[in-house]
Amino acid sequence: MAKTTSKLDSKKRYLQIALNNDLVETRKIITNLPLSDRIILEAGTPLIKRYGIGIISEIKHLYSLRLSGSSPDIYSNVTFKEFISFFAGMDKKTLNKTQNLEASFNTKNTDKFLPYVVADLKMMDRGETEAELAAEAGADAAVALGHAPVESLNAFIQKCNKLGIDAMIDMMNVEYPLHILRQLKKQPQVVILHRGVDEERFNREKILPLYEIRRIKANYDILIAVAGGDSIKEVQSAVFNNADIVVVWKDFYQSSDKTLSLAEEFLQKIK
Repeated sequence: MAKTTSKLDSKKRYLQIALNNDLVETRKIITNLPLSDRIILEAGTPLIKRYGIGIISEIKHLYSLRLSGSSPDIYSNVTFKEFISFFAGMDKKTLNKTQNLEASFNTKNTDKFLPYVVADLKMMDRGETEAELAAEAGADAAVALGHAPVESLNAFIQKCNKLGIDAMIDMMNVEYPLHILRQLKKQPQVVILHRGVDEERFNREKILPLYEIRRIKANYDILIAVAGGDSIKEVQSAVFNNADIVVVWKDFYQSSDKTLSLAEEFLQKIK
């Protein structure tokens, strides 16, 4: 099997925390996260739709501050309108600030690790354009939907590879993920097996598609993320079935005095 190279270490298991609330909660959560090279941050679809593509850049910046030992508290009182006004005045060069930030961070913090931020764009069309938008905002990975046309998926993966970011394909509501993967010219770095929020809410019998992990890994050397199971038990089950990344959001929708301990508990369970 040909290996698809990712920015992530295939020997590690990762906790991906999806940030879906607002800028204030995002700042608070990032401030309280443990320092771990196994934590991935996701700019969730609701967050991107609320604030625009610039929120990816800001998450990258805030997480970089956190990992460098600084406190990313500059937005504790920033309103939605102020945030939008700030990014509306940004030009493309300014929006790309995270690329320079990452290079600087790498130089000054050789004993530490770089932040990894996923842009959950849920791409369905214009694959090249959406990959470009994610990369320009400083994302390390971008997400496309497996239901997108194969032409869009091919364009998306190719552009992600060219720009040096990981391509993730979300197989939510895809009955046979292998059928999609076999049509692609090149494989993505990550496949996401996903039970949607509404599926879980309105169909209690809907299970996480963990059985697909073995099928995919028998055919492709690809990292597998599992989303839609936020309980400790479901996270452990995903890891037991050989998932590389577990995605959680419910316990991190709002910050609390338990944010740090919750993240540490999840990290402990996915070792």
